[in-house]
Amino acid sequence: MKPKPKAEKPVASTSSSRSSRFSSIRDGLGLYLENPASHPSSRVIYYNDDFVAIHDLYPKSSVHTLLLPRSPKHNLLHPFEAFQDPEFLASVQQETRKLRDLVATELRRRFGQESATDALREAVLNGDAEPDEDVDGGGLPPGRDWASEVRAGIHAHPSMNHLHIHVFSRDMHSNCVKHRKHYNSFNTPFLIDVEDFPLAGNDPRLHPGREGYLKKDFICWRCKKNFKNQFQQLKAHLDVEFEEWKKE
Repeated sequence: MKPKPKAEKPVASTSSSRSSRFSSIRDGLGLYLENPASHPSSRVIYYNDDFVAIHDLYPKSSVHTLLLPRSPKHNLLHPFEAFQDPEFLASVQQETRKLRDLVATELRRRFGQESATDALREAVLNGDAEPDEDVDGGGLPPGRDWASEVRAGIHAHPSMNHLHIHVFSRDMHSNCVKHRKHYNSFNTPFLIDVEDFPLAGNDPRLHPGREGYLKKDFICWRCKKNFKNQFQQLKAHLDVEFEEWKKE
């Protein structure tokens, strides 16, 4: 009887090889950079040769996205270092503005019908009011400035290894806001607006540990009420503020 042929060893798939290279939680964004087309549209908003835009897996507001630069020269650098390259910084700022516009459009789609400022615009869109031909854009009223409700920045100490820019609505309405760091990292100078770069050498935000931003009192982003260390009271208050914010 002839001996059984030895079974061939399975060859590791490309996908498993990718997973092993991004096995750390802090490396998770690398998967989107390498092959954004392999991810569903519910996660990847758009991508091009230089950037990938995704929905944050753990959003801290009603609309929370991330912009991921694909440049191998920069995407594993701390933002403070990466943004020292003026050409790269300019490209990031330009793409961030593009994503901000998309987030603003999504806010209007979700909440425009509840906004008093958008009431006339919504009425025209629904055929309940006549357009004003003297208004630019075919008579459609401008309505609420949703772009002003969008913030964009980087954390002074990023939680992920790959460079990413948070582009999000400022409402902080999310079940993923669970503790002090989640809130204060987005509502203190720990979050640095991309448009503020390049920073001056004496900018205190370059040394966030000295300022203790994450340990500061909880301050409501909208009414500025101080909740001291009372996180649960803040959370309940944020729900009320969210409803009022939508109606503006």
